[in-house]
Amino acid sequence: MTAGSKAVAMSRKHLAFVASDSEKATNALERLTKRYQAVAPEQADVIVALGGDGFMLETLHQYIGLEIPIYGMNRGTVGFLLNRYDEDALDTRIEQAVTVTLHPLRMSVLTVSGQRHEALAINEVSLHRESRQAAGIGIDIDGIERMEELVCDGVIVSTPAGSTAYNLSAHGPIIPISASLLAMTPISAFRPRRWRGALLPATAEVSFRTLDTEKRPLSAAADFTEIKHVKQVTVRQDTSVSLNLLFDLEHNLEERIIREQFLP
Repeated sequence: MTAGSKAVAMSRKHLAFVASDSEKATNALERLTKRYQAVAPEQADVIVALGGDGFMLETLHQYIGLEIPIYGMNRGTVGFLLNRYDEDALDTRIEQAVTVTLHPLRMSVLTVSGQRHEALAINEVSLHRESRQAAGIGIDIDGIERMEELVCDGVIVSTPAGSTAYNLSAHGPIIPISASLLAMTPISAFRPRRWRGALLPATAEVSFRTLDTEKRPLSAAADFTEIKHVKQVTVRQDTSVSLNLLFDLEHNLEERIIREQFLP
């Protein structure tokens, strides 16, 4: 388990429960484990995550290699990727739930010192300036230069699932979960002044180049993993990795993403 989370194991319906370290989540964990038997996450048919969107993201990363469906119940704030919290008929709700399959982004990084790193991102890969100087970034798509120089504070490549998170706060587009698209969104773009980003096919391979590694250094982050002093960053969807989220019929993640676009 990661710091700040707990898991409980008993044995009946092959459910495992994990919770964030908030009081609301740990109290829910205690009540549910008295009511439902469970197994360890590694032996479970379904993992039930209790927390907010951040904890859901953490849980997806932690158990990404198990390929076990995850059913979230909101014990946080927004709860975009989670179902409503209800302690009744949990077995039935899970049995009737709709599965949404996500494929993460794979970030491949070459640092200034020549080191190579890889990490997976369920929400987004983002680049950020490391100094007071604005970043200078070259952008290639599928091996073709599309922007010689983007001067900005950073840039985001977002999945549909992550399009309502950091991407949205940077004024990027919300993408329906079923759309085979990625959003590329600049952070405080200075030049080109009117460039607001792009929608790309999910199959696209995006490559970012740091144009001045000494004066304008960059870091790159894939969800929770950050690499500093990057020289080149490549981003592509990794279809060999599947993440299965379970949603109640009334939750309807697709509908929530559409509705989000019309909120005041």
